[in-house]
Amino acid sequence: MVFRRLPRWAIALPVALALAGLTGCGSGAPATSSTSASASAGGEAKEVTVFAAASLTGTFTELGKAFEAAHPGTTVRFNFGSSATLAQQIVQGAPADVFAAASPATMKTVSDASPASSPSTFVRNKLQIAVPADNPAKVDDLKDLTDTKVKVALCAEQVPCGAAAVKALDAAGLKVTPVTLEQDVKATLTKVELGEVDAALVYRTDVIASAGKVRGIEFPEADQAINDYPIATLAKAPAGAAAQQFVDLVLSQQGKDVLTKAGFEAP
Repeated sequence: MVFRRLPRWAIALPVALALAGLTGCGSGAPATSSTSASASAGGEAKEVTVFAAASLTGTFTELGKAFEAAHPGTTVRFNFGSSATLAQQIVQGAPADVFAAASPATMKTVSDASPASSPSTFVRNKLQIAVPADNPAKVDDLKDLTDTKVKVALCAEQVPCGAAAVKALDAAGLKVTPVTLEQDVKATLTKVELGEVDAALVYRTDVIASAGKVRGIEFPEADQAINDYPIATLAKAPAGAAAQQFVDLVLSQQGKDVLTKAGFEAP
């Protein structure tokens, strides 16, 4: 008997989707449901698969529900995670219609490997220092993170929030030794929420989304490490026109209102 090696994305994607929460917004259908349940009267499958940065979880879930309400019979499914990981999954063949990244660099990884529509920058985001609500380590500014007694979590350097942290620390001329490096911004923030670290560098939007579980501290060097977020449809997107319609929603005034309310900045 001959066994064929599966492509890496085929092995990694099911696990990533389970962990990242691949869901159908508004439909209540599980991720494994047949696309025929959301097929149009003409038999054409109407399902849009969106790979999006973890920091977009709340806003894109809301926009996904709005999209489904405006397009009855269409299901929007999301894979949220590290932009770097998502980009590699797409390059390795994972089926996706839309990619929304937390940095131009991760979008370039995809566009260099496979044709995509011209990316549009739809929002910007910047870092804050996240600390527990009671701030037990008394962190007030970026320099406090250099204290070896302060336990700090950072995103890994290869992911957008980690690259931004490196830029900000370099701009301040500071060196921080984290106790943990996480693969996306949500995991990094969770370390603060659980009290496992005293502080972390995360996006301002994630501090807002924590709904008071953590407190955000602004610092001037964050202005030198702002991340642009591009979005694009993929050339071989199975959803075709529906994928572009979702992108159009994100770029619309309705999309802008949802995103800016969450703390994102206009590009």
